[in-house]
Amino acid sequence: MGRQVTITGIAQRIPTAASLRYFLSRSRGSQLGAWTSDQSSVISSRTVLETTLARMKQKFSTGEIPLPDFWGGFRVTPETIEFWQSQPDRLHDRFVYVLDDANSWSIERLAP
Repeated sequence: MGRQVTITGIAQRIPTAASLRYFLSRSRGSQLGAWTSDQSSVISSRTVLETTLARMKQKFSTGEIPLPDFWGGFRVTPETIEFWQSQPDRLHDRFVYVLDDANSWSIERLAP
């Protein structure tokens, strides 16, 4: 496929109230998954996830599942967005959109 998009900018943590609204809009299975998975940590097998999920289902068998303290998100305000696409002989296409002080985007072609 040979495509990539890179976004740079300012990342700000989303307020807890917004995270809670989003968390509560997700399916019960997704909410349980948030409690089950220590995201990106190394696990020995899928059985670890399945065992933890069974514990979480039991723990939260009744009522609303609470928002985990460790769960939330970030909002990125982009300053640059680069699009890269593979081409033969390494003459890849690269375009970068740059946000200026007037809040307008300029587009530039970059050398591969």
